[in-house]
Amino acid sequence: MRVFQSPAELKNELRSLDGSIGFVPTMGALHNGHISLIKKAKEQNDIVVVSIFVNPTQFLKGEDLEKYPRRQDADKRVCELAGVDYLFYPDANDIYEKDEVSLCAPNVRGYILEGSSRPGHFSGVLTVVMKLLNIVRPANAYFGKKDAQQLNLITLMAKQMFMDVNIVPVDTMRDAFGLALSSRNDYLSAQEREEALKIPASLKKATSMIMSGICESDRIIEQMRAILSPLEISYVAVVDREFKPLQRVEPGNTIILVEAVSGTTRLLDNIWL
Repeated sequence: MRVFQSPAELKNELRSLDGSIGFVPTMGALHNGHISLIKKAKEQNDIVVVSIFVNPTQFLKGEDLEKYPRRQDADKRVCELAGVDYLFYPDANDIYEKDEVSLCAPNVRGYILEGSSRPGHFSGVLTVVMKLLNIVRPANAYFGKKDAQQLNLITLMAKQMFMDVNIVPVDTMRDAFGLALSSRNDYLSAQEREEALKIPASLKKATSMIMSGICESDRIIEQMRAILSPLEISYVAVVDREFKPLQRVEPGNTIILVEAVSGTTRLLDNIWL
């Protein structure tokens, strides 16, 4: 595995290669969810590139930029063991300049759900993903379904900007108790982790309701909120694949989303139906 910091040097190296490139952009603190993305990239491509970059522009003032988990040596070892070919480890100064061109998230989809409480967050996400995709120029780029709104917006960006890349969704990985894997799970105390299990429990309840024929969104949301209590609930939503609210579940076109806070840690989860 070769490690690069310079965008120009990585770009030149990759341009000299033959074969398809699969790209997994991450913010590090790698876990089995990231490994599942890498495995999918290895299955579908000749060359795998992973980036590790804690992107400052997607953090709002007062959020956890400074304390976000950073494990450079451990992450490098994970990538080596997973068979990554190239690891891109840039510094913020390698990615951003003082007078920056940046992308703006869509006026509607970028400011609902997670975007409503984190205005500007998705603009930062889209800007850095655009930069990384332009550096790596992959055939395929891999993103987890857990961050469903982010995945939707990145897919939309690739389409609207006529980018020559296939955005590949990968199923959410969970721990033995059902909690969706996230680097931010490191913040949870034992008690907070136990409380956080209310999140997958609420989604399991939604699934059982739908399987029993209850498909009205308001009834599903009501029951999910009851299970999530007393967690601080940011939102529970039933939307279609384009993130428009649904009155009823539509099989094959529905995502049920949850954002809740355990302790001080914001956690996302969802199911795709």
